[in-house]
Amino acid sequence: MNNGRPIPDAALARRCVDTIRMLSIDAVERAQSGHPGVCLGAADIAFVLWSRFLRFDPTNPDWPDRDRFILSPGHASMLVYSLLHLAGYGLGLDEIRQFRQRGSRTAGHPELGLAPGIEVTTGPLGQGFAHGVGMALAGRMMAARFNRNGHSPVNFRVLGLCGDGDLMEGLSYEAASLAGDLQLGNLTWIFDSNGITIEGGTDLTFSEDVRGRFEAQGWHVAETDGYDHEAISAAIAAGIGQTDRPSLIIAHTEIGHGAPNVHGSNSTHGAPLGPDEVRATKEAANWPTDPPFLVPDDVKEWFHALAEAGREARMGWEASFADYCAAFPDLAEKWNASFDRAAVPPDLFNGIMAAVKPFEGKATRVLSGKAIAAAADLVPNLVGGSADLGPSNKTQIPGAAFIHPAVGADGFSGANLHFGIREHAMTAVVNGITLQGGFRSYGGTFLVFADYMKPALRLASLMEIPSIFVFTHDSFAVGEDGPTHQPVEHLWMLRSIPGMKVFRPADAVEVAAAWSFALRNTGGPVSLVFTRQGVPPFERPADAGESAVLRGGYVVKDPDGAAPDVVLAATGSEVSAAFRAATLLEGDGTRVRVVSLPCLELFFQQPDEYRESVVPRGARVVTVEAGSTVGWHRLAGVDGLAIGLDHFGASAPASVLTEEFGFTPAAIADRIRGWL
Repeated sequence: MNNGRPIPDAALARRCVDTIRMLSIDAVERAQSGHPGVCLGAADIAFVLWSRFLRFDPTNPDWPDRDRFILSPGHASMLVYSLLHLAGYGLGLDEIRQFRQRGSRTAGHPELGLAPGIEVTTGPLGQGFAHGVGMALAGRMMAARFNRNGHSPVNFRVLGLCGDGDLMEGLSYEAASLAGDLQLGNLTWIFDSNGITIEGGTDLTFSEDVRGRFEAQGWHVAETDGYDHEAISAAIAAGIGQTDRPSLIIAHTEIGHGAPNVHGSNSTHGAPLGPDEVRATKEAANWPTDPPFLVPDDVKEWFHALAEAGREARMGWEASFADYCAAFPDLAEKWNASFDRAAVPPDLFNGIMAAVKPFEGKATRVLSGKAIAAAADLVPNLVGGSADLGPSNKTQIPGAAFIHPAVGADGFSGANLHFGIREHAMTAVVNGITLQGGFRSYGGTFLVFADYMKPALRLASLMEIPSIFVFTHDSFAVGEDGPTHQPVEHLWMLRSIPGMKVFRPADAVEVAAAWSFALRNTGGPVSLVFTRQGVPPFERPADAGESAVLRGGYVVKDPDGAAPDVVLAATGSEVSAAFRAATLLEGDGTRVRVVSLPCLELFFQQPDEYRESVVPRGARVVTVEAGSTVGWHRLAGVDGLAIGLDHFGASAPASVLTEEFGFTPAAIADRIRGWL
């Protein structure tokens, strides 16, 4: 035994590795779909990592101080499914046999929440790598907040496997740069360097010096033969031993290793080997060709012993944590609150509202900044920052320290994050922090730069995690910066992501309600979208408070004693303009109802009766939003009028563009008159 872990002899270790390999190719063959090459080539690396280093307990897969294992090349999912099956995570052979089939937990790529032991949904290359940076950063931040005087409840490491494709994606450059700058010594990636992609050898397109690249980014780098277990072990141990910088272990491997006729070939990347090659691969390894999905008894017993060692390690941590709680009851209370995503003050909205109300009429980004300042006092585990736009986004928490090792011993105890000009990595890192579980995390930028963030935004929704994204400069009212910085289609891009809640608040009440929702939310990401320009206040009904806002849409102005001729629905800064346009139309005798729609997703979730009480069936509907009209006919109907901007903006002062593009109250009223 080694630290409680069983040590297999060379022959048993070989059978364990071959069990992983053969389960993987059998599953791919049965599904007639999948990626066997990496499973064959990287099984030795994965086995050494899991058997000698990874701290896990299948009976309690979510214990807080477990090591996080990430398979960034998610196409090699059978590699991790085989390990999860063997390690006792309750992923039975029937699930392995149903690989990639409808209803199985062994999906084509690993999915968070579908199979136990999956830490993050992976598949889009580079995403697992970058999300791992966020998890490691969260670990350093948790350790700074909670480890005290020899009591260390936070010691987990992030250990993952990445491939050539991960390192080709631009996201990995951003994430690795940030990880190096933050000196994340609790992060170790093993690079399965097999030199093959779908089209052929990596030398077709990838001739850079990976070692030199990562060393230049501040990483410890080592290289190893990917089939020499002792060399692999020594390299990983050296990487884990780095406390002041992340580590990359370059393991030289061969795709399809052990497949006699196709090893080293790109043909093994994304297609089954075929029955003849499966048989030849098993014969070459002295493995029975029948039955498929064979797990030898001694392999079962050894993995059971490994899992038992993990259970004992977890129980040891729990005993140590009980001592910690007794020694530091105040910290223990904060710990429990940190991991309880629903643990926010019941008067959260009121606290935020009190902070934003005095600034009514200013840009909603300013109101959001005041909301963040108030929220940081009410939700102490709130952390976040911006992609080098903090002063513009108003995302910096006043009085809180910035997180960076250069600050000193407490460099990770702050709440403000500098993400640098790395929007894509910021989004993935925010997700990784959220996945770790101890923080509420947000990241901010200009709305137009949401384009850089889309893949990780999509993963946040797919994983149903409550990451928060703050977007400012939300329309052509950005002004002189011109069309490159004036978002047009971006609101509907965000709204098109299933599960994403998109708030575009119109005033202080809606800003406070949106932030309150985001901080109470426990499932799915939230995007908060704010203006650069000031927004004139409007008179809202006395009963239109937080609960009305959180229905997604509600009436803010109604004609007296009569049904409306027109329902005028708007979002954000256009609500104020619509309110004033309605007053102009009423001077003509046109009865107008004004509806604010801060969150369409919440509005469309409401019961039919409520939605029809706001926008009656058959009503003549006009929508106003300073962006694309592409989705508005869902509300307005095919005969409705959608006032928007279906072309790019221009470089000019916002007031000039507002006149030219027809978003003044008078212009909106004129459009409606002409339409009527």
